[in-house]
Amino acid sequence: MTTEQTSGGITRRDFVAISSAAGMAAFIAPSVLGAQDTGSSLKPLKVALIGCGGRGSGAANQALKADKGVILWAVADVFPDRMDSCLKQFEKHPSKERVQVPAERRFAGFDGYKQAIASGVDVVLLCSAPHFRPMHLAEAVAAGKHIFCEKPMFVDAPGYRSVVESAKAAKAKNINLMSGFCWRRSAPEAATFAQLEKGTLGTPMAMYGCYYTGPLGTNKRQPGWSDMEFQVRNWQHFTWLSGDQMVEQAVHSVDKINWCFRNEPPKSAVGMGGRQLREAMPERGDVYDHFAIVYEWADGRRAFLNCRQEPDCYFENTDWIAGTKGQCFINGWGPTHVMKDPAGNVLWEYPADGPKSDMYQNEHDELFKAIRDGKVINDGEWMVVSNMMAVLGRMAAYSGQQVTWEQAITSTESLSPKQYIMGPLEMPLEKKPGQYKVL
Repeated sequence: MTTEQTSGGITRRDFVAISSAAGMAAFIAPSVLGAQDTGSSLKPLKVALIGCGGRGSGAANQALKADKGVILWAVADVFPDRMDSCLKQFEKHPSKERVQVPAERRFAGFDGYKQAIASGVDVVLLCSAPHFRPMHLAEAVAAGKHIFCEKPMFVDAPGYRSVVESAKAAKAKNINLMSGFCWRRSAPEAATFAQLEKGTLGTPMAMYGCYYTGPLGTNKRQPGWSDMEFQVRNWQHFTWLSGDQMVEQAVHSVDKINWCFRNEPPKSAVGMGGRQLREAMPERGDVYDHFAIVYEWADGRRAFLNCRQEPDCYFENTDWIAGTKGQCFINGWGPTHVMKDPAGNVLWEYPADGPKSDMYQNEHDELFKAIRDGKVINDGEWMVVSNMMAVLGRMAAYSGQQVTWEQAITSTESLSPKQYIMGPLEMPLEKKPGQYKVL
């Protein structure tokens, strides 16, 4: 089923006021819809893909599978070769006849997204480097397009405030705004968090999440690349483009923390991190390779998040919740989802034969079904909290200070460059706790 979400303000108190009835909507498992068997007479839904990397190509594929009336109509990317390589993947696609992107609807450059959005499309897939997401989202909402917005939605506080306003505007226009927080559309996770909402575990008092993985790939500088091109082609490794691994990757774990605490922002965060094993090469940028963050709520509840991108180390991506009636263990990749009381008795577990459909596909199935049914999904209210919690954690680690939610969301620190041109751009320096100022 679809979930209708509403947009709220930007203060912690506003989110605390969410009623339990409204909060329950986020815990309802989505239907496993599959591609809509629409028939040839159905009105086409033209789609623009903005950001033609791996995630963008995947999102386009999922959109084509979600609805037989979907046509990939336009693409945009800073780099023409990225568009070409993306579209080449669809030459042998089962739905290749619905990939209709001639040269005149391939828009390159920093402003290409504007032309793609204005090319007569109905739906926009926002999958570029995260830094650009707020401006792309604002443009799509202003044009009245339905939107799939990949995570993260922003990398700094000015981006947060922009996305909050875009989410409000989307709601006012009855525009679908589907987030890329895919675990919210995973059937086992949805069932687990529904049990939390039901009270099976009592009141959640603490949560631990981890995202231990290896380093991401890099692109060696090529002759003719400007500083800007070099950084954008290695966007995962530059904080201004990705938000660092806390915001770009581990934000999935942060989102589950936010889900557990019913989308209520924490009071503050403290943390640490650094570049213990990052190689001394320019394509590794300025991002950290490990973080450890503690979030605290006004009533004393806490959540703990550890993440790491280091080679030849232990891998784990799981979650653990302590409630007043027991504990819960979540391994989405198992999948294993089980709640036990203090004596070790099973209170609830996700059945072995329960649905385990593709959560990435579920996002698009749900989005396009909502569009066909004239319904509205707006993930804006909670997605900005999850994303900003990750930014808050990064702020705390970079600065070495305790940072409050109110300080974070009102911060004037902007990670944006002075101009968007393929030319000189200063290489950012590693952030030093105790010296770096973020507010």
